[in-house]
Amino acid sequence: MLIRTLSTLECTKILTANRVGHLACAKDGQPYIVPLYYAHADNHLYAFSMMGKKIDWMRSNPLVSMQVDERGTGRGWKSVLVTGHYEELPDRIGHKVQRDHAWAVLSKHADWWEPGALKPETSQDAEHLSHVFFRISIAKVSGREAVES
Repeated sequence: MLIRTLSTLECTKILTANRVGHLACAKDGQPYIVPLYYAHADNHLYAFSMMGKKIDWMRSNPLVSMQVDERGTGRGWKSVLVTGHYEELPDRIGHKVQRDHAWAVLSKHADWWEPGALKPETSQDAEHLSHVFFRISIAKVSGREAVES
């Protein structure tokens, strides 16, 4: 097995081609990682979610990481790691243009809203919970690829 470093362009292509990654955030020294549906555009990862633990934690500590991978042939794989900054896109003056842009980027993909609109457990409050559009500003991207030799 050979491991090689991916170029920035190769990393960007992987981010653009995929829709699901693993978001890592931390609060009070405790890491937390969850799968996240996203769309990549203009050096940002755009996403949509209901209120919950990840939003609370990212509000407390906006420094996040995202990992996206692809399976290769045989035992091969590609993995991209993004480090960045969480930014909420509220529906109010001063943020409307960015929120509308997030909507446009996400809505290019079928059922883009579904993963972020569903919760594992339904509660009586679910109808009244607000939805959160956000983006991760990409500060750094790196990647590796494993190919069978």
